[in-house]
Amino acid sequence: MGHPPPTLFDPSAAPPDCACPFCIIAHAYEPYNPTEPPEQSSHSIDPELISPSAYIVLSTPDLVAFLDILPLSHGHLLLCPREHREKLSDVTADEAAQLGRYLRILSKAMTRTTGVDDWNVVQNNGAAAAQVVPHMHYHIIPRPDIRASGRYSESFTMFGRGKREELDEDDAHYLAEDLRRNIAAIMKEEEEEEEVKLKAKL
Repeated sequence: MGHPPPTLFDPSAAPPDCACPFCIIAHAYEPYNPTEPPEQSSHSIDPELISPSAYIVLSTPDLVAFLDILPLSHGHLLLCPREHREKLSDVTADEAAQLGRYLRILSKAMTRTTGVDDWNVVQNNGAAAAQVVPHMHYHIIPRPDIRASGRYSESFTMFGRGKREELDEDDAHYLAEDLRRNIAAIMKEEEEEEEVKLKAKL
């Protein structure tokens, strides 16, 4: 199963006029084939293309995913549409389908990378619902402490709450690389499984 070429990204376009940090990230990092991610040394995913640094784990024509710079836990990811959409109700049907597809893949890659089997997927809409950046996004938040302690009644975990820490940039380089590699591996594995199923039907 092939992947469409990343034709929607225009590197010659002017930077976004708004101060939306996710739009800045989306403009700075061009799409790549997620089954063949760039090497860590590639300029195309250089965290220092913008400030503050951005650690990209997925970049498609429609979506971009990256490490949260104030993570609630090791491996905390954000996934958003490339185009500026303020709320979930603003995304297109195609974007919604892509978000759903990659939420599952990113969740699998996160658990494979961190070894944490419990996590939140959180999405807020509007200031009253605790949306801080007005660009629709999902949080994928590993919950290692809750799992390890055996405490499953902590109500704050349902809403993606907890103590935030600054992202360790040295660790982030390797974490993002591992996530990109695992995303590619998972997608290839699933493509191979689909091919086996198709052949079995013939």
